[in-house]
Amino acid sequence: MAQIDIRQVHKSYGKTKTLHGVDLIFPSGEFVVILGPSGCGKSTLLRMIAGLEDITGGEIAIAGKVVNRLEPRERGCAMVFQNYALYPHMTVADNIGYALKVAGVAKAERRRRIEETAKIVGLSDYLERKPAALSGGQRQRVAMARAIIREPDVFLFDEPLSNLDAKLRVTMRAEIRRLHQRLSATSVFVTHDQVEAMTLADRLVIMNKGNVEQVGQPLDIYNRPASTFVASFIGSPAMNLFNAKVDLDTACLSFGNWTSSMPVEIARAASGEDIIAGIRPEQCIVTRNGEGISAVVDFVEELGSGRIVYADIRGQIFAAAIGEDLTVRPGDRVMLQFPAAHLHFFDPSTERRIDPDLASANRAGVPHQDILAHSA
Repeated sequence: MAQIDIRQVHKSYGKTKTLHGVDLIFPSGEFVVILGPSGCGKSTLLRMIAGLEDITGGEIAIAGKVVNRLEPRERGCAMVFQNYALYPHMTVADNIGYALKVAGVAKAERRRRIEETAKIVGLSDYLERKPAALSGGQRQRVAMARAIIREPDVFLFDEPLSNLDAKLRVTMRAEIRRLHQRLSATSVFVTHDQVEAMTLADRLVIMNKGNVEQVGQPLDIYNRPASTFVASFIGSPAMNLFNAKVDLDTACLSFGNWTSSMPVEIARAASGEDIIAGIRPEQCIVTRNGEGISAVVDFVEELGSGRIVYADIRGQIFAAAIGEDLTVRPGDRVMLQFPAAHLHFFDPSTERRIDPDLASANRAGVPHQDILAHSA
């Protein structure tokens, strides 16, 4: 196990800047997931940890040792790739034990460790097969076994489940999590899939355009997104975000003809009368009649385990979860309620979260990202 320290790391390709001063700490033994859209810099950061990409600026330390100038083989890391990277002409056993063979490990010891590792990932009956005779999930297990057998300080996963079908991804997520619990090695997992991120991570890092948006435990990030980007990226369907007005005297929020109370501290922290409010689809209330905002149903999404109604309010589509007791069709008029206790608030100029804790901490000079990172 080893702690990873990333200090003011920059990456540029010519004049194109990819990472902008990233600061992160991955504690020893933790499973960290880096989540973000394509092009956010997450895989670049992982490859810099592995030593497959040069560092333009800053430094990366593993187990207290700066590794900027170390070769990949000297960093104590093992990497699992999206495309498995197996040798097609070798058997499963030879693929798993290849690193030990290159290192000059005796044949008997090598075989012992191959069999021991294969047992961990459930491949004992497949050691004499070649990759072409394996399923996608089995190939991914071979790739993981090849990393495990090296007994690294750090496991690095570069979107390893992206090529698998939906059912197999669920199975492999569980296997990776069990493997981490068994080995307790520091693990860094890169993905664009929020379900993978939420289910696997001890700590979640959200990246966007080469910057870290938020760090924290998955549920803390889901419940307290640091920005409109995080709010809209985490959760499916995404959080409903809408422009609203604040009455600073009465601490009331208004959206068209709809009004709601809001915490006085948030009203005071708002930079003006304009504010961005948000609410998760599962926290909206949909009724045929009664209080709320009038909306017209656009379409209904049947999920099996539930339903999502998409309704038009003043030209903006809102998503809301509904139960089996309510039947609606496109064109129906419904009422949407946004319970005040479940509303989130963001500054329209910065798109950063507004809440009393952040307001007081910001006045004390604590960086926004640090407040939310340590609130977990």
